[in-house]
Amino acid sequence: MKYKRILLKLSGEALMGDRQYGIDPVRLAEYAEEIKKIHDKGIEIAIVIGGGNIFRGVAGASNGMDRVQGDYMGMLATVINGMALQGALEDKGMLTRLQTALKIEAIAEPYIKRRAVRHLEKGRIVIFGAGTGNPYFTTDTAAVLRGVEIHADVILKGTRVDGVYDCDPEKNADAVKFDFISFDDVIKKGLNVMDSTAFTLSQENKLPIVIFDMNKQGNLLKICEGKNIGTVVNI
Repeated sequence: MKYKRILLKLSGEALMGDRQYGIDPVRLAEYAEEIKKIHDKGIEIAIVIGGGNIFRGVAGASNGMDRVQGDYMGMLATVINGMALQGALEDKGMLTRLQTALKIEAIAEPYIKRRAVRHLEKGRIVIFGAGTGNPYFTTDTAAVLRGVEIHADVILKGTRVDGVYDCDPEKNADAVKFDFISFDDVIKKGLNVMDSTAFTLSQENKLPIVIFDMNKQGNLLKICEGKNIGTVVNI
């Protein structure tokens, strides 16, 4: 395997499947199966999930809601998604731990870096919920922050697009995909990989990012095997 320890970032919207909102149990089971493939290879796995399928703080703020209140609601949405994924993974026979940046002792451990690393070393999958625990920070930023803290080898960002393009491939059929691109070139070309805070944090800590299509069966395993899937963003 190319990587020993990964941080997998999933969007909340990905859990909707073909639904308008909420969680699609079929999509959830598919993701659990994909994660099991790399877990069985001995890879240490940490996961951060967004909450956009349930609530998005920025959208709430645009409709007149207090931004801080909206962001905290979004953090709770990520905890719901984390619990759902935890159940799906355990149904497949994997051991998991859910750690949250907000204290919710009845359902999750508080985030403690040393404890998270110990879980990973013991082969447990660790799901990080509630973002960074602070408003105004996205789950992309939370993913990179946790990835840096636990010394992950890479951030794997699973999306519905198969990599980074020079323009939106869903709007332009002539869009060109990059197999490899540097952090500096992403900035120069004005490409949208992650929000600027997350991207800068990843760049400063020399933590590579792989953007790939999580919905294509086998992609996650192929990346961990070192195959050229998606787009690699590196120094």
